[in-house]
Amino acid sequence: MPTDRAARPYDIVIYGATGYTGRLVAEYLNSHYGQSGPKWAMAGRSAAKLAEIRDLIGAPADTPLIVADIADPASVRAMAESTRSIVTTVGPYQLYGEPVVAACVEAGTDYADLCGEPVWMRQMIDKYDAAAKASGARICFSCGFDSIPFDLGVLMLQKEAVARFGKPAPRVKGRVRDTKGGVSGGTAASLKATLAAIAKEPALGQIMASPFGLTPGFEGPPQPPADKPLYDESLGSWQAPFVMAVINVKNVHRTNQLLGFPFGEDFVYDEMILTGPGEQGEQIANYVASTPMIGTPNDPLPGEGPSKDVRDNGSYDLLFVGEMPDGQAIHYGVKGRYDPGYGSTSRMLTETGLGLVESDVAGGVGTPGAFLGEALVKRLREHAEITFEVEN
Repeated sequence: MPTDRAARPYDIVIYGATGYTGRLVAEYLNSHYGQSGPKWAMAGRSAAKLAEIRDLIGAPADTPLIVADIADPASVRAMAESTRSIVTTVGPYQLYGEPVVAACVEAGTDYADLCGEPVWMRQMIDKYDAAAKASGARICFSCGFDSIPFDLGVLMLQKEAVARFGKPAPRVKGRVRDTKGGVSGGTAASLKATLAAIAKEPALGQIMASPFGLTPGFEGPPQPPADKPLYDESLGSWQAPFVMAVINVKNVHRTNQLLGFPFGEDFVYDEMILTGPGEQGEQIANYVASTPMIGTPNDPLPGEGPSKDVRDNGSYDLLFVGEMPDGQAIHYGVKGRYDPGYGSTSRMLTETGLGLVESDVAGGVGTPGAFLGEALVKRLREHAEITFEVEN
């Protein structure tokens, strides 16, 4: 296999193409880019299932299929050596992710996933960051709704703050104004695997609990706990804890660290859900705070997820508020068409994988914001129907 990345047969390989989200990624690549765009292939454990999915999504009969199984390290290594970038939907990543990360690091192949498992991510940072820098591999976690809209939303808000005020906002609030969509079995399985890992090794809970769990060597100022309902006078709304803040906040702080602290070393950030004003807003906030979204007996099974109708009619609306010391504030909005966890996420993951192929940034274990930044914003605006814009 040639060591020159540009000479490899494929630009991007979808590992896990027979799974729920992997199929959506393959479907998007096929329908949006076809055969005239990047050279891509579908990968998974079963050639027969890959062929079935290829036909179901209407991809050409000659679409390359790669059989790879983490139980067969040679097959994973061959997959990594055949392509410039791998996007993997095979989770929980703490159970199935490391062999793919290791193969990509060794081959100098870019890697993007949908991981929302911060304990495992920290373990991968500690174990592979130096080797990835040496090989040039860009290992990029959390390339879906967790955490791209939040990671890039803060990045774009801070660009506006510097342009308007000459310095970044030391305090940013990430607020979910609205989401419409469903949960997949993969998301629920990832949460269960994380809780099981912490139960087995309680010290790992410190990574999960700390906003700076993904910034080795750096501990910033105290961050707002954002763990109970409260009223925000400046926004005129009640707000409730946001289940994905536990991963998104860590990724935002890691982007800040990797970029050399452009948000400042005193940067303060939290995320919550806006539930509206008055008694109704308070009631909704209390309900959200006391009702688990995932981790219940009613969770879907792995491989299950929202219907096409739910995905196509889903959406999300996020607000980022940058507060300056003199009382001035910037409002920045990120809005996406399609259900956030799957319809939009499949597009975000694909565009990250393709963006990495076109990037010349140095290798390492990083974030979409640190590796691609505004280049990814541009891709998402042009291809994924996601808007990023200043609101005041």
